[in-house]
Amino acid sequence: MISSADKKDYPVLIDIWESAVKATHDFLSDEDFDFYKSHIPIYFEHVSLYVYRDEEGVIKAFLGISDDNIEMLFVDNNCRGTGIGKILLDYAINKLNARKVDVNEQNTQALNFYYHLGFKEVGRDEYDGEGKGYPILHLEKH
Repeated sequence: MISSADKKDYPVLIDIWESAVKATHDFLSDEDFDFYKSHIPIYFEHVSLYVYRDEEGVIKAFLGISDDNIEMLFVDNNCRGTGIGKILLDYAINKLNARKVDVNEQNTQALNFYYHLGFKEVGRDEYDGEGKGYPILHLEKH
């Protein structure tokens, strides 16, 4: 079930973020990992947050949207490959009209996920939004 997130959910969302990033972002330095983790609550304030809860009401993934951009889509590592990411992506596209996403170029798992679901590369930046040397690919679904 998908619903809006609440500030009280932030600790769980940060745990999910950490689980997902450790599994997919092996290119991040430990220092940069800690930097981004400390900034997650700040980033949360700039998006509309949605959570995916299982049958028991446990949050397993989350989505952050700003305008027509998917700013965040993270699935707990123990739940990856179960279809939750696709459910959240379908929700973002069909209910929230979000058709753009930025992905770290080195995050091949995420890139393959978005490419498989019809996203196409429309641009590239050498640095991420924090000015760090992690190239970003801009993807869109038409």
